[in-house]
Amino acid sequence: AGPDQAEIDKIIKEMIAAGLNITVEGDLQDFLGVNIERKDDGTIHLTQPHLIDKILKDLRLDGDDVTAKVTPASSSQLLSRHSDSEEFDGSFNFKSVIGKLNYLEKSTRSDISYITHQFARITSGLKKEHGQAIRWLGRYLKGTRNIGTILKPCKGKDMEIYVDADFAGTWCTEYAENSSVAHSRSGWIISFANCPILWTSKMQTEIALSTTEAEFIALSQAMRELIPTRRLLTEISGYMRLQGDSPVLIKSTVFEDNNGAISTARAVKMTPRTKHIAVKYFFFKSHIGPDTGIELVKIDTLLQNADIFTKGMAPEKCVAMRKLLCGW
Repeated sequence: AGPDQAEIDKIIKEMIAAGLNITVEGDLQDFLGVNIERKDDGTIHLTQPHLIDKILKDLRLDGDDVTAKVTPASSSQLLSRHSDSEEFDGSFNFKSVIGKLNYLEKSTRSDISYITHQFARITSGLKKEHGQAIRWLGRYLKGTRNIGTILKPCKGKDMEIYVDADFAGTWCTEYAENSSVAHSRSGWIISFANCPILWTSKMQTEIALSTTEAEFIALSQAMRELIPTRRLLTEISGYMRLQGDSPVLIKSTVFEDNNGAISTARAVKMTPRTKHIAVKYFFFKSHIGPDTGIELVKIDTLLQNADIFTKGMAPEKCVAMRKLLCGW
């Protein structure tokens, strides 16, 4: 990439002159299995139908009579150990399918992040419920095979990041003796010019003691991604001369729906109730403010785009969230 075609051509000639064997293929059409299609309305469509076909074939859901699902997973049933259930029948290679789902999720399908990460945590002791859940996801992909992420660049928007957490959402009395079920889940998405560029659904590494603490940990984890990403985009903007010779300051808005987490992040000093997480999670406080270009904003829970990364959703809400994230 470069500020103009002449400079790109110059760099290509220098690479060839240096002895590198490269091929100039013109406009970008696909990248590592991701189809890239530019539409007349200015949108860019990213899809992976061939990878989805491989997943469906592995799951034996590639027939024409397969019924599609409208959500990636059930909103009423948590995926757990299911210790008392029947063993998984081994009708497909579970780990192979998870590997393909991971690549699909990270490339073009942010809408399946939550359930895909749930599957990735299962390494042994597979039960029939696990097989049923992954087939549910396969049926959802069956109905959305030709759609991925629709990018709609908007010049009026800089960087936006939505952050959310689910406080001990997988806890249940059946596994109360297992500390791992008490961990909370973080989810966030970073977009630039209205286009999603980074998203994550992951378990927190320590046990949060309250909803506020879980949200604050998620906020801190997301800031670890935001800060270096801003620096990278600032360097690119300067090289591409997007703002002439003036200094580039990329404005970033962080949307959080928990008042306690926002108050903790804005607090002048740490309190005795937050000192146990101070060293690990308070690092980003100096990066928030008008001088740095990062603003922390309260958002209504119903408008929290990152909610889809922390829990399963009912069909109506799932469709609404998917529209905000993936554009369809």
